[in-house]
Amino acid sequence: MDSMKKLRLYLFAIACMAVVSACNRPASVNQPVKIIFDTDFGPDYDDVGALAFLHAMADSGKAEILATVSSNQHELVAPCINIMNIYFNRPGLPIGSPKSHGVNLTAWQHWPDTLVAKYPHSVKSNADVPDAVSVYRKVLYSRPDTSVTIVTVGFLTNLAGLLQSTADSICPLSGKDLVIKKVKKLVSMAGRFPSGNEFNVHMDSTASAYVFENWPTPVIFTGFEIGEKIHTGLRVMNMDVDNSPVRDVFRLSIPMTEDDKNGRMSWDETAVLIAVYGTGGFFDQVTGTIRVNPDGSNSWVDSPDGKHVYVVQKMPVDQMARFIEDRMMHQPVKKTQN
Repeated sequence: MDSMKKLRLYLFAIACMAVVSACNRPASVNQPVKIIFDTDFGPDYDDVGALAFLHAMADSGKAEILATVSSNQHELVAPCINIMNIYFNRPGLPIGSPKSHGVNLTAWQHWPDTLVAKYPHSVKSNADVPDAVSVYRKVLYSRPDTSVTIVTVGFLTNLAGLLQSTADSICPLSGKDLVIKKVKKLVSMAGRFPSGNEFNVHMDSTASAYVFENWPTPVIFTGFEIGEKIHTGLRVMNMDVDNSPVRDVFRLSIPMTEDDKNGRMSWDETAVLIAVYGTGGFFDQVTGTIRVNPDGSNSWVDSPDGKHVYVVQKMPVDQMARFIEDRMMHQPVKKTQN
């Protein structure tokens, strides 16, 4: 082979690697990722770590939080989200909750009522915030086309409602057309791969099946098996800070079960990580299609033409745990004095 052919092959290989690399990271490395965060913020407490991680990303300029909505009807969810947003100096972030139906659960460790009793909040119950679908429609309609990443770490109730929504005074588009126009991708902590039963999918399996069958943009799943192995929170609970709702939740909850002696499993934090940083360097990907079965479990069909992706651990677990926990430990940026 002559030197010119070798050079052409070399340049072609470099170009191919560049394309693969681009597919595994956010499309724009210079602009913050625009995120709507959809959480059950309850039965478990990895939601607290995920929202702390997201606020850290917003303070670093890597993300812009557009809204923080609840997929859980329990009355303390919206107040607890509001507490976190106030703590991180974003008191005006839109909050919504499901109104017509949905799962209603709280945490058995009683951290939600502990936070509400201790920290300031302007939202007193879920009844004080608008319907989550209306929040989605208003926020999405106000954004540039194909610019929003949705991160779900709870039930798929709100997204099913969004897809099924019709034109209204907020937006002249149907929900599905609005998603097509405004949403870049969906990152979902849901499912167990390649098959199994997972809480978020199971608890509102009707909504899960509808969303996964009808969602029109790319979907990336981080499954139960990913967060199960990544333990965080021991450094969080031992932070030398006063009056931190993040520290308080982990300090209260971790000692309550032997399963958490090495830290809490970090399902929801991995979804925020993927939304902000992409998968490159952290995870490999499997392409195909998820199926929600009648019993609420999920299965998977491998296909290069599938509309879904689930991730497989690539970075060593201990390294990823530290990477995540570093961001969970972020402290609010001090307000400048005028």
